[in-house]
Amino acid sequence: MKLNSNLLRISAALLLSAASVHSSRASSHMDAPLITLDPAANTTDVYAFVQVKNGVKSLVTALGVYPFEEPGIGPNKYNFDDNVLYRINVATGADRTAGRATFTYEFKFTTTFKNTNTILQSYLAVINATGDAGQNLVQTYTVTKIDNHTGVRTALGTGTVPPNNQGIATPLYNQGNNGNNPAKPGVATAAALDAYTAGAVTPLSSGYVAFAGQRDDGFYGDINSIFDLVNVRTPGKDSQGGFNIHLMALAIPVSELGGDQQIAGVYATTSRLTYQVVTTRNTIVTNSIVKRPGQKPKRTSKTVVSTADQSVPSYVQVGRQGNPLFNEVLVSIVDKDLYSRSSPEVDNTVFRKYAEAPELAVLLNANAKTGRTDLSGIFIPDVIKVDLSTGACRLAGGGAGNPTNPDDAGFSRLGIFGGDTLTSTVQTGFGGGTVPGGWPNGRRFGDDVVDIAISAVLSDLRTSPPTIVVADGIDGVSANDVAYNKVFPYESTPQNGRNHVHP
Repeated sequence: MKLNSNLLRISAALLLSAASVHSSRASSHMDAPLITLDPAANTTDVYAFVQVKNGVKSLVTALGVYPFEEPGIGPNKYNFDDNVLYRINVATGADRTAGRATFTYEFKFTTTFKNTNTILQSYLAVINATGDAGQNLVQTYTVTKIDNHTGVRTALGTGTVPPNNQGIATPLYNQGNNGNNPAKPGVATAAALDAYTAGAVTPLSSGYVAFAGQRDDGFYGDINSIFDLVNVRTPGKDSQGGFNIHLMALAIPVSELGGDQQIAGVYATTSRLTYQVVTTRNTIVTNSIVKRPGQKPKRTSKTVVSTADQSVPSYVQVGRQGNPLFNEVLVSIVDKDLYSRSSPEVDNTVFRKYAEAPELAVLLNANAKTGRTDLSGIFIPDVIKVDLSTGACRLAGGGAGNPTNPDDAGFSRLGIFGGDTLTSTVQTGFGGGTVPGGWPNGRRFGDDVVDIAISAVLSDLRTSPPTIVVADGIDGVSANDVAYNKVFPYESTPQNGRNHVHP
C-alpha cells in the first residue's frame, strides 16, 4: 500500500522534524542537545549485518562519528580524537534482552606528526600509500576486546588511519587517480579498492578485520526541506550529499561470539577523557629508643605528613547509538541527554514508554497509537538485533543498473517492506523463519531507514497477518550520492575536497 502525497508530506515532516530518522547516523546527526557540541564524539550511524567471506561468517559492525565534515578544509583536519574512547558493544544470550554488553570492542587513537616545524599539517607531499613520508599527520589505533563477564582484556591488534581526501595530495582516492576529479565510486571487489583504503584494511588476531578512516556520509535524506517549514520537494535533495564522516569498522567472526545460532544485539558508545584531582596523604613514623644515664629507656617517635595532588584519568560516556530513529524522533527532549549518557540496561524502565506510545504515531494518525509492543520489540532495549543464523545479507552497490557494481540481486533499500528477506533457523519471524533482509534485522549501508521507520510506525505488526503500510519515497531521496562498496569497509569513498558538490 502506498501513501497519498499529502500524507507523505505530513509523515516526512513530523517524523524527521525531531532530527530526521537515523539514530545510527542520525540523518540530522543532531539527536541530543549536548552531544552536538562535541562533534568528535558525536555518533552518526551504527551498522551491523552478517557476511560470509572465504568461508568465514562474520558480524560486520561499524560506527560513524564527526558529522558534516566539509571535505578539503585546512590547515587543520577532521580526525578521530585521542581523548575519546570509541566502543562497539555486542550483547549475546540473556545479555541482549537485558541490554548488557557481553563483549566490548574499544578503538583508541594516537596522533603523531612527522614534522611539526611546518604549517603543512597533514600533507608534506603527494601521498602514495597510507602512512608514507608524504602523510605528516598519522593516526594509529589499537583495538581491544573486553569480555564483560570475566573482565579479561585482549589486544586484537593495531592499525593506521589513511589520509583524508584532500585532492591533489591524495590522488588515489579519485577517479583516474587524479586529484582534480570527483571521488571514485564504490566497488564490488577488494582488488578494485583505492590504494589508501585497501592499505588501511587491517587483519587482526583471531580472524578479526578492522578499518578506521574518513568516508563519505552514506546516509541520504532531504533534511533541509523538512526543517524549512516542511516544504517537501520532489525530487528531494540529499542534505548529507558531499559531506564526509569518520568511520570505524570491525568484522567479528561469529565463532568469537559463541556461534551463529543466536540473535545478537549491537550498539555503540563514546566516552570522553576527564581528570579527577585526588589528594593523597603519606605518614612516615620513625621510632627510636633513647637511654640517658640514670634514666629508664624512653621511646620517641617522629611523624612527617606529606600531601600531594594527583590527576586520575577516567572516561565519562557522552554518546550512545543503537537503532536508527529512537533517540532523535521518539524520545522527548527532557530525556535525550539522559539517553546519551545511559546504558541500554535502563531502556526497559526509562525509555519503553517512548516506543509503546510514541508521540509520532499520534502525529502521523497511525492506526495503532498505543500498546505498540511491535515497536518496543525493535527499540527496547535499544540495540540493533541481528539474527546471526541467516546467510549473508544482500548489499547495496551503485544501484541495480550499475554496470560494474550493481546492488546484489534482491536487495531493497526498504528491506522487508520491499520484499528483501532472509531465512532464520532460530526464530519463526513472519512465518517459516522469514526475517527482514535489512533493518530492523541488523542495519546495512543503503537501508532507507527514513522510509522503513515510517512504514513500521504506520503499520501494525501485532496483527496476524500484520497490517502493512509502505511509505515509499517519503522525502524524495532514495539513494546515496556515491555508490557503496560491496567489500569491507563497505562505506563509500570519502568525497574529494577539491571536487565535490552539495545539492
